[in-house]
Amino acid sequence: MREDRQNDEARQIRITPNYLDHPDGSVLIECGKTRVICSAMIENKVPGFLRGKNKGWLSSEYSMLPGSTPTRKVRDISKGKLDGRSSEISRLIGRALRTCIDLDKIGERTIWIDCDVISADGGTRTAAITGSYIALKLAVKKALENKKFEEDPIVSKVAAISVGKVNGVKLVDLDFKEDSNADVDLNVVMNDDFQLIEIQGTGEKDTFSIEELNEFLLGAKRCIGEIFDYFEILEQNL
Repeated sequence: MREDRQNDEARQIRITPNYLDHPDGSVLIECGKTRVICSAMIENKVPGFLRGKNKGWLSSEYSMLPGSTPTRKVRDISKGKLDGRSSEISRLIGRALRTCIDLDKIGERTIWIDCDVISADGGTRTAAITGSYIALKLAVKKALENKKFEEDPIVSKVAAISVGKVNGVKLVDLDFKEDSNADVDLNVVMNDDFQLIEIQGTGEKDTFSIEELNEFLLGAKRCIGEIFDYFEILEQNL
């Protein structure tokens, strides 16, 4: 069905560490034509509900630049409210990253994860999660070197991939054309023990069985395993 890769083959991933000068950690992640800048910055305060508890927090914001899509993406500020999709993805990224860090070990600090899509060709939320993990890893490394953190709070790796079915054919890592025509569309987030963190799945144009769901999850697990293999090589040079 695909011309450039096999149906069970993910797009080549490329992560450029320290892409920005000012954040504590930042990367450019590229998955095919999808490109996202992910940054992590540590702030010396926490939300009101955590004050005085000697516990930290991690939060995320996600947005798409106006030129990231074929037709101009209107900025949220121009509409006077946060786009529903952007808000939902921001919460997803935050939930995913909070599973991989022990917030009791960072003191009363907030780690802000910011994801800005500069080119969108499907899978922006999964790329944002995957890239944000490395940005977080870089920020934590800097905090440890500067004695801001006494011990490493990272407890696991996190990555994500999309899977689905288009015209009856099961695919992994859907690009925009595939995603926009999908019968079934899932986003899967896992840690490096291959424990599920989140599954976002829907029958867009068709239903799917429990057996098919298991097939989708196994395809996602294999691709996420390849991402973790890539992380191993990348982290040797961080």
